[in-house]
Amino acid sequence: MAADKTKEKLFRVLPRHVDSTIAAALREWLPDKSWSEVRRLLKSRRVMLNGNLWTDAGRRLRINDVVKLFPHSLAPAVKAERLRILHLDKHVVVVDKPPGVTSTRHADERLQRRRQFQQTLDEMLPGAIARMEKTSDRRPVRAVHRLDRETSGPMVFARNAAAQRHLQRQFREHSVRRRYLAVVRGYVEAQIIRSRLVRDRGDGRRGSTADPNAGRTAITHVRPVERLGGYTLVECRLETGRTHQIRIHLSESGHPLCGDKVYWRPPLRSVEPDSSGAPRLALAAVELGFIHPATGERMNFDVPLPPELEKFIRRLQGDTCEKTP
Repeated sequence: MAADKTKEKLFRVLPRHVDSTIAAALREWLPDKSWSEVRRLLKSRRVMLNGNLWTDAGRRLRINDVVKLFPHSLAPAVKAERLRILHLDKHVVVVDKPPGVTSTRHADERLQRRRQFQQTLDEMLPGAIARMEKTSDRRPVRAVHRLDRETSGPMVFARNAAAQRHLQRQFREHSVRRRYLAVVRGYVEAQIIRSRLVRDRGDGRRGSTADPNAGRTAITHVRPVERLGGYTLVECRLETGRTHQIRIHLSESGHPLCGDKVYWRPPLRSVEPDSSGAPRLALAAVELGFIHPATGERMNFDVPLPPELEKFIRRLQGDTCEKTP
């Protein structure tokens, strides 16, 4: 844990912390803080639990929970009325997921009486749909895939069981078109990365294994788009859709994503700190294509990079121009 008060602090829950409240654990981790100061940290949106903004002091901790304390207040949670819905009919809804929003609530979290403060995308959508359709019906949507919390871009949700089954089959058969843009360290050549991904590669994080009988096959097609000084804007097309696939594959190939705090350092290798100044994880889904489960029509949705990543890339382009003699 860094001593610099301008940096975020990370705390991992150990067996002795299990069933303690998050406030009690913070009191132990921050011995110079009083109970009221700890509660103030939570209420001022400076604490994350497992990647989600957290304000409830009474949530009891579980083993492997991760708590982060930030030196400043985090941005307010995204409101349902600000969601950008790209397509809506009685079978599916396609939404441009904002960064900083969890796609769906983790199964363990659903069982908790005290849940994260911020709503997940699937919890926000029924209200947004009801407003668009001018109805009081807030029937839940059905998830068929996920995007990482800090990844933005188009997502499709089913609105009935038949549509969910049809879409899930397309994802299983890898017939869904998914294209991403990312900014990574170093210069990247066009390549196809194949590996078998496991939940723990040996350092407690997801990653690749050399064991042909372990894990699940993951395939990522990578193409360089633009050289940005010491970085590269790359296009990634997923042939499979494993958790953190792009981040793991590029990191393990020596090209971690700018802004990635989990996979910046590959296992058993040293790497210089991320000095890119990325405002967040520099990864965005920019295209989603699938067959409509009811009409059989090919649906395709392209979205631009979000403004903060566009600005980040423009800065890197400017830095490159300044260094060109």
